[in-house]
Amino acid sequence: MSTIRRQSIVSSMVVYVGFAIGFFNTYLFTRQGGFTKEQFGLTAIFVAVAQLMYSLSNVAMPAFVTKFYPYYKAHLPPKKNDLLTIALIIPCIGFLPVVVLGLLFKETLVTRVFNNSPELLQYYYWLFPFGFGYTIFMVLDMYTWQLQKAVLSNVLKEVMFRVFVTVLIALTMFGVIKSFSTFIGLYAFVYVGLMLFLFVYLALQGHLHFTLTISKVTRRFKNKIRTLVGFVWSGGLIFSLSSVIDTLFIAAILPNGIGAAGIFTFGQYMTSLIQAPQRAVISAATGPLSAAWREKDYDRIHRIYQQSSINQLLFSTAMFSLIWINFEDGIATFQLQPAYLDAKWVFFYFGLTRIIDMGAGVNSQIIGTSSFWKFEFTSGLILLGLMLPLNFFLTRSLGMYGPALANLISFSIYNVIRFVFLYRKFGMQPFTRKTGYALLVAGICFVLAYLPFREYTGLHWLLIRSLVFLVPFA
Repeated sequence: MSTIRRQSIVSSMVVYVGFAIGFFNTYLFTRQGGFTKEQFGLTAIFVAVAQLMYSLSNVAMPAFVTKFYPYYKAHLPPKKNDLLTIALIIPCIGFLPVVVLGLLFKETLVTRVFNNSPELLQYYYWLFPFGFGYTIFMVLDMYTWQLQKAVLSNVLKEVMFRVFVTVLIALTMFGVIKSFSTFIGLYAFVYVGLMLFLFVYLALQGHLHFTLTISKVTRRFKNKIRTLVGFVWSGGLIFSLSSVIDTLFIAAILPNGIGAAGIFTFGQYMTSLIQAPQRAVISAATGPLSAAWREKDYDRIHRIYQQSSINQLLFSTAMFSLIWINFEDGIATFQLQPAYLDAKWVFFYFGLTRIIDMGAGVNSQIIGTSSFWKFEFTSGLILLGLMLPLNFFLTRSLGMYGPALANLISFSIYNVIRFVFLYRKFGMQPFTRKTGYALLVAGICFVLAYLPFREYTGLHWLLIRSLVFLVPFA
């Protein structure tokens, strides 16, 4: 087995372990007698703001590392290689205006916008170490990938962060951490700790080299670097805004915004169960798609398009159905706080969004690996143009359900646009007769599992409903 394939398999396993730990953390956050929904919501806001800070300050340095690392490695000795120096100095400089503007506008803008979320204002300054640690860690993480240390990268990013959060939750539950203020103070430095670990590891392995002398590779490729950075940075900012704007709108617009964000985040996290295999499918498809475009093997691309669609559609419809038929009973059986019942319809809209997005296949990767890759940026602009106003107005009119519905509408249009683009350009579309058959079978199994048993509660009824759905579906 090749090193790359072996690392891919191990990395996938690590991702699923991290996912399981994250699910356990969500249970600890939301169970009765644990953290309040406002406290859980605040941790979600921290992650959303950190992602936004990262998008603003990284100046596409992860993409720079990914694209140009082979050139720097091939043409420069380690001590004259200025790639890592550039990749770290630029985000540090980029983070400065984020901090300055964040401090300058704290009283005049942030306090007014988030006046419904006093918890965010109370712990506002802890956002900056959390965001800075996240930013530098993500740059180092991409550098680690180029060193073919993908397993280490995934362990730190997918597992260790969640393990540290588990430890903080456990210390709080057992009274070692005596206040939520202390919990947040420690939580704010988790990514800083991971960042420092990577620094030490890379130094011990002889991979940490800094130089203030501009290399011949940087001078040679400076125009290409600027073009890449400008394009990817703007595109990344669009994607980040579309990913986190819903949580921020909820915190800013709704009464008790942080509490509503906590319930909303619970619905989002349940939806992530549906998405579990999507990353693996994308990872497995990207390489073959690049090779197929290079060889002009359109039949192979079409097969990948259709196979990715039906495989993801089967999983997403099954997982959506299993969660939906057990949602209320699951919250009662596992003694979660009753407030999280309100997340059911958040999950419903997000779940349908994921079914549509996954059922549309790897259209993003097909476009991104083709000569029409700039269309990804254009369609991303359309997505953001839809999501911003829809999130704002639907949040005001429908509360926490508004952003979930906005996602459903926006991603549906977004996928239709990409569907039409691929069909008109290459005559490719992801659906076959199996698509309709899969939806029909999922619908029948849903009715069989839900209607006869919906009034019954308890762990054994969770299992019975799940088995009644899975046996005929499989």
